[in-house]
Amino acid sequence: MDMPTDRPIEELAFEDALKRLEEIVHTLETGEAKLGDAITLYEEGTRLRQQCSARLDAAQARIEAIRLGSDGRPAGVAPFDGG
Repeated sequence: MDMPTDRPIEELAFEDALKRLEEIVHTLETGEAKLGDAITLYEEGTRLRQQCSARLDAAQARIEAIRLGSDGRPAGVAPFDGG
């Protein structure tokens, strides 16, 4: 079983947090972890998922969409609307 990272989850880069989350999911899916370890991994995975989600939400809020004028040419930018 992989050990948790020494760095706080909040300090992990998105890619590192996602990689660790994938490792946890794999370990839980294979049933390799004992019950106590599985619970600890599940809790860590939950925190990692929340951190990744927050990072994605923040990134989406920073994305700007290019607005086109009536002539079809770029006319500026507007906040991204993911809906």
